[in-house]
Amino acid sequence: MKIYAVGGAIRDNLMGLPVHDIDYVVVGSSVEEMLAKGFRPVGKDFPVFLHPDTQAEYALARTERKTGQGYKGFHFYADPSVTLEQDLERRDLTINAMAQELDADGKPFGPIIDPYNGQEDLASKVFRHVSDAFAEDPLRLLRIARFAARFPEFSIADETMSALRAIVQSGELNALSAERIWQELARGLIAIKPMHLFQVLLNTGAAKTILPPTLAANLANESFREALIVHFDLGSNRLEERCAITLMDLDSSEIRSWAECVRMPIEVRDFSEIFSDLKLLSQKSPADTYQAVDVLAWFNRADVWRKPDRGQALLDLAEKLGFKALPLLAAVRQAQGLNTAEIIASVEAQDRSNGERIGSAFESARLAAITAALQS
Repeated sequence: MKIYAVGGAIRDNLMGLPVHDIDYVVVGSSVEEMLAKGFRPVGKDFPVFLHPDTQAEYALARTERKTGQGYKGFHFYADPSVTLEQDLERRDLTINAMAQELDADGKPFGPIIDPYNGQEDLASKVFRHVSDAFAEDPLRLLRIARFAARFPEFSIADETMSALRAIVQSGELNALSAERIWQELARGLIAIKPMHLFQVLLNTGAAKTILPPTLAANLANESFREALIVHFDLGSNRLEERCAITLMDLDSSEIRSWAECVRMPIEVRDFSEIFSDLKLLSQKSPADTYQAVDVLAWFNRADVWRKPDRGQALLDLAEKLGFKALPLLAAVRQAQGLNTAEIIASVEAQDRSNGERIGSAFESARLAAITAALQS
């Protein structure tokens, strides 16, 4: 029984990057031996075990055979006879198909085991798939797109690009679960160069399958891509901001529809929808003049009263991107600064238990405050 660190940990260490997670592969062992050593089994699709002390995941070396559609359509075979090289062969890229043996204390020793020339491709900054089995897993297209955003200096080998296009043409992207699609897109969006994620989707033909129709069409336009790059650079790498910037030219109904398709987290979806509405408000207000009633409607939509931090984040992002946000920032500060007790006291005593009457008083007071701020 031998234990190896494999995949991303080896790659990142060779690149001088911090290693956060380590994948462990066990060669020459069996389910029975792992259980006898106190490892706890997890997962149903293939034999993965939790270390009895560290709770880190250890997987038995395995091979796989395509049996159905999607990334789950595989039969895995784990046996003491499966070699490390066989296990590495099933991995996606050569730069992720390297390993190093670990001693009894979990410390690496000996040479990097690199049967598929991953170190050479790492030096050349090339994404190259390991074997023909690469095209059998549609999830790998999204992983490559995400890697392209994380390592923007890398290029995709011609033969690997052909394999990615074969994945699209096979129609197997439709078999991916919404959760896995969003997971890969989200990780690519917060990477160094998110436009590289979209460029891979465009170059492979996957954009039309994965992205909202309007976004896929817009991305085909070079001027849109260039503007999006500028906007990404102006904002932060927070997922909510990156997603809002990506989707801000879509109407909120299309954002909602796509968000449901990819199981986007509600807070990210709401931030994107509200920011899209804010851009629309900014565009329809000529000569830097906002109508107070429209501003109040957006403030209510953004719920700046109960979620002031989100409202501030939305307006700050709008300011960074060059929207006419300064009048709105002044208006929201004035409206949020209203004295709640005074507003309630302005309502007739007999109506102070009437929720609708109280709500109307707040609307009137906020509208007046916004009007005054916009006129100052």
